[in-house]
Amino acid sequence: MRSILLAICLSAVMMWAAPSCRAHGVDGYVEREEGYCVTAQYDDGEPMSYAAVEIKAPDSDIVFQKGRADRNGRFMFQPDGPGRWQAVVQDGMGHRLALDAQVDEASGAPETVHAGMPANGARPGRLGNILTGLGVIFGLCGFFYGWRARSRFRSAYAAHYPGESPNDNRHGKF
Repeated sequence: MRSILLAICLSAVMMWAAPSCRAHGVDGYVEREEGYCVTAQYDDGEPMSYAAVEIKAPDSDIVFQKGRADRNGRFMFQPDGPGRWQAVVQDGMGHRLALDAQVDEASGAPETVHAGMPANGARPGRLGNILTGLGVIFGLCGFFYGWRARSRFRSAYAAHYPGESPNDNRHGKF
């Protein structure tokens, strides 16, 4: 029991001691400038530098434009027609960001499209993710220790009352 608790504490210390090893999400947006600028960044604000970018035209499976983002995580493209264009950004380490941008020739109005955002704009953030992870870990440990205590209780009951089950409730104690 102490070794499991020690392993959990050691794991928690290692997670806090090595912040660069923690996983993180991605976020980005597309905005109209002298074309359309795709900006991709991790959820901590760091740009997805030199990530691979693919642009697909509306109603097409063929790649319209392909390239890499700059060191600031930005990529420009000039669409040749209206419709919903798709930008896919991948950093080669498992992070993938897919953005859709509506291009309308008639209005020419700038539009910014954010990915991974709920309608109200709220996100749990890093602290919420950490608390969720800790809750899962402690919940699983509680389940494990409860199961183990149940087994020990049954063993002790069987030793004290041979031939009876704790579910019989003959002695009025349970």
